[in-house]
Amino acid sequence: MKPDYTIPRNLLDGVEAFLRVAARQSFRGAADDLGVSPSAVSQAVRQLEARIGVPLFIRTTRAVGLTEAGALFHAGAAPAWAGLVAGWDSARNLGERPTGLLRLNMPRAVVPVLIEPIIADFCRRYPDVDVDIIGEDAIIDLAASGHDAGIRIGELLEADMISVRLSAPFRFIVVGAPDYFRDHGRPQVPADLKVHSCVRQRISSSGLLLPWRLTDGTRSIEVASRGRVIVNDNLVAVALAERGLGLAQISEPLVVAQLADGRLESVLDAYAPTSPGLFLHYPGHAQMSPKLRAFIDHVKEAVASGALTGLDRRASVGQLR
Repeated sequence: MKPDYTIPRNLLDGVEAFLRVAARQSFRGAADDLGVSPSAVSQAVRQLEARIGVPLFIRTTRAVGLTEAGALFHAGAAPAWAGLVAGWDSARNLGERPTGLLRLNMPRAVVPVLIEPIIADFCRRYPDVDVDIIGEDAIIDLAASGHDAGIRIGELLEADMISVRLSAPFRFIVVGAPDYFRDHGRPQVPADLKVHSCVRQRISSSGLLLPWRLTDGTRSIEVASRGRVIVNDNLVAVALAERGLGLAQISEPLVVAQLADGRLESVLDAYAPTSPGLFLHYPGHAQMSPKLRAFIDHVKEAVASGALTGLDRRASVGQLR
């Protein structure tokens, strides 16, 4: 059953005047503090007393004192008003300069790539901004989860998001260890994957298994991969592929080092699909907080200066699709 309670209108009217009169023990002194006339203060207090239903002050020609009800009201109202003023000031400060908590969401493998070129320098430049970095591969709703911004590949962004490019487009390739190819052979066409062991990936948020998607010219091919191990993290998939457990489909920048030193080899390159690349994305609010604006400007500056070139080589994208 719905509670039978309604917040009174103009609940706080007269409270500040009451507190100033109590502090100064004078209507005139309170009026001077508030920059209004004594009659305006007196009227505000009388209206407050009328709404509460009891006198709050004992008024004489020589002094002003609190009644018992006034003392009780003051005991609760004074700290509450102080908290309200502090909250007001804190919120207003957030709207005037970069300060507060900036919450960022990104795939786990992107975090170490961004710590030095972006996050560390940003924290030095804006000491009043605390940064909360959430590394997860699941696709989330930024606004619903309370994040200010996130990093994902372009094809995963919602239409109402504003985005800033962080990397060039890159491919998703199928990789395996030399020992695996020696024992099981190399797939030559996508259909060959049906007889190979694949390290499969699951979407953390929904629990669905990700199909492997390849391309044949302009045609998209979906392969129902098979394998004994299922993971929800690209870095784990790469590690298992290196150990020869099976093939993995992964973003090419994540395995540049492994391909270069021979720990992994790629197959089916002619069928590798291309991703639009990594983007910083954020909701298109009409009024953006200074902390988010400062971070976006910082990222754009880093991109323009070439400080994020490492993303083209090493960044992961979390979910493949």
